[in-house]
Amino acid sequence: MRSETDCLILGGGLAGLVAGWALTQACRRVQVLESAEAVGGLARTVARDGFRFDLGGHRFFTHDARVEGFVRELLGDELVTVPRASRIYLRGKWIEYPLRPLGALAGLGPRASAQILLGYARASLARRLRPAPLVSLEDWVVAHFGRPLFELYFRDYSEKVWGIGCRDISAEWMAQRVQGLSLGAAIRHAFVKRGTTLPTLVDRFLYPRLGIGSIAERLRAAIERSSPIATGTRVVRMRHDGRRIESVAVRRGDQERELRGETILSTIPLTQVIQALSPHAPVDVRAAAAQLRYRDLVIVAVMLRRERATDQTWIYFPGKDIPFGRLHEPTNWSAAMAPPGCTLLVTERFCFRGDAAWNASDPELIDATVRHLKKLGFIRRHEACDGMVVRIPAAYPLFEVGYQERSRILCNYLARFDNLQLAGRGGLFQYYNMDQAIASGLAAAEVLLGRGTEMRAAVAAGGVP
Repeated sequence: MRSETDCLILGGGLAGLVAGWALTQACRRVQVLESAEAVGGLARTVARDGFRFDLGGHRFFTHDARVEGFVRELLGDELVTVPRASRIYLRGKWIEYPLRPLGALAGLGPRASAQILLGYARASLARRLRPAPLVSLEDWVVAHFGRPLFELYFRDYSEKVWGIGCRDISAEWMAQRVQGLSLGAAIRHAFVKRGTTLPTLVDRFLYPRLGIGSIAERLRAAIERSSPIATGTRVVRMRHDGRRIESVAVRRGDQERELRGETILSTIPLTQVIQALSPHAPVDVRAAAAQLRYRDLVIVAVMLRRERATDQTWIYFPGKDIPFGRLHEPTNWSAAMAPPGCTLLVTERFCFRGDAAWNASDPELIDATVRHLKKLGFIRRHEACDGMVVRIPAAYPLFEVGYQERSRILCNYLARFDNLQLAGRGGLFQYYNMDQAIASGLAAAEVLLGRGTEMRAAVAAGGVP
């Protein structure tokens, strides 16, 4: 690690790496600091004995021509096009997603389907006659899908993912996550196959042949031609004089070092920056930070001695009787993700650090996952030849009602430091898809290079170019 550099980049996820790449292309000296042992954040690929898996499976799809061009140039022929096939396991039935009316009718039955359509019609009429503010996820889903579908699917799955009630989850998050989607839009898409502008409904996407982590690894290789990347390195303190960040203290193993940069780009969790400041931030800022939380994630991958277990890209499990919320089979994305004749299933358990899922031992998690996969009919026990557990702290910002004002307080306070720039999902406490994280890194680099000073306010507010 260099003691001084042009730009210290805190966090080696996609936003930080993209910014680091752009800055080194402009001949700036950078230093990337990442607390994990590998770069990429959530967008990384784990490899073991010929098996490869992402931390949840991450498709690449974007309407941003600049971002798509960037990724295509970075990966070239390594990109493959993957047809999407997703299902929901709902009360013992398999329902296709995006919605196929005939499939939904067969899976849910005519009575439940009629209740869903009637509930949607009532909600649509109510929105026209008595428009009301949509504060919570429950408000938003009922308004756009109707109460029967909310109670059948959205409530259980959302509470499983976020660990809090749907009345406590912000409606703004849902609106961002499924921009423009309603039951009516899903039905229209099912009948009119002309493509869609709604990301959540696209039926084909791009994917690197050796896993989504290829993006981060290519960026790392490009940065390291001229600048260092330090993994296993945690930010512990950020000294400041009220106007500038003077130094950043980091710990690697049992050693601590003080580093300096002309500019600081932070993509680490927003609350972690506030906690690291020395002197401390004002009491009201720290109070707002204390009310912002992150959701953690445990990945359990089960390696199998069989060629294929499913024909799906994702499967969703809203039921509380199944410990994981989502499953994917990497070989359905790329055959190169497992040795010949083998495959693997990767499950996601959404949790908080300290709860049962986080604290369970690896053998316990693997054994429980194998048992549930067998019970669901995906595998036979003897086919499971290995397993692996990956724990990801602060995987997702938790979008509780009122989070916008709290995050705004933090961002406004940090804006006083004229050499500090924020970017990325964690750094801005925003819900970003992969393409938005890449765009955020590019925008931050433009600001730091002085080519996009007008972007600073937009980036701080979570905007992308």
